Amino acid sequence: MATLSVPEPVPSPAEDAESIHAAVKGWGTDEKALINILAHRNATQRKEIELAYEELFNENLTKRLESELKGDFEKAVYRWNFEPIEREAVMAYIAMKKSFNFHVVIEIACVNSPNELLAVKQAYQAKYRHSLEEDVASHTAGDLHKAFSLPLQLLFALVSAYRYDGEDIDVRLAKSEAKVLQELIEENKLNHDEIIRILGTRSKAQIYATFNCYREEYGTPIEEVLAGESADEFALALRAAVACIVDPHLYFVEVLHAALEKSDEDTVTRIIVLHAEKDLGEIKEKFQKRKNVPLEYAVAKKTSGDYKAFLLALLGD
Repeated sequence: MATLSVPEPVPSPAEDAESIHAAVKGWGTDEKALINILAHRNATQRKEIELAYEELFNENLTKRLESELKGDFEKAVYRWNFEPIEREAVMAYIAMKKSFNFHVVIEIACVNSPNELLAVKQAYQAKYRHSLEEDVASHTAGDLHKAFSLPLQLLFALVSAYRYDGEDIDVRLAKSEAKVLQELIEENKLNHDEIIRILGTRSKAQIYATFNCYREEYGTPIEEVLAGESADEFALALRAAVACIVDPHLYFVEVLHAALEKSDEDTVTRIIVLHAEKDLGEIKEKFQKRKNVPLEYAVAKKTSGDYKAFLLALLGD
């Protein structure tokens, strides 16, 4: 359930382009006018506005906005202006090339359906002329190898997968692999190839079945068991992957809550922008239920200015 609200009737792309041009020309920028347009248009409409703007004013809209805006507001608008699949590819590239935030790539690999993940990888390759898998693998070289080789093994398996997307499961296999997981967790062998194989190859339905067998047989949900394990890089990556598979909306609630508490604007922006046209409504509902406060209130309390106004518009407030 998306939160994006689009007005009826919608102005034509040319009318929106002219309004945006009026908002950015001259000495000052009318940020409120930009938010009123850009935060209330879907991906197709934003693309049409961009094309109309370039035709009318002979300049690239994204570059103009980059030159006019600043700070977290500029980053949020820049990321929002991409089409959803391309946006995920851009976020993956930033995570791999600029900050090495493996959580971003885990989210993209584990939350998307097989076809959605394939589309993101195709967009990544078209935009950057090399594959996401190639860029993940490149981090195993040099100084990064020592620090990140273990989470990268898991990361590479996750981004390389094209899982079966149906609901059929093998109960005997689920019980067998639940036992494998229990033995490896008990022996503190979280980085074992078998754990990587199970998470990196099985369908989500099969993984759900395995986790259900684990809970029924050993008395505790696997995500709770892993929460008590070490805080090394592989354990963090493993917990993120399991959480994304088990309950992605709850995962994003916890990540958002932590990011707001730490004033981590990049993470707040990423989640709200990536999900506004997808399932932000479900994340909002679960945030309210788990934290006893509306997500809009939490965002408003921890952000300010045009950045806050833009995020709240995407949240439907």
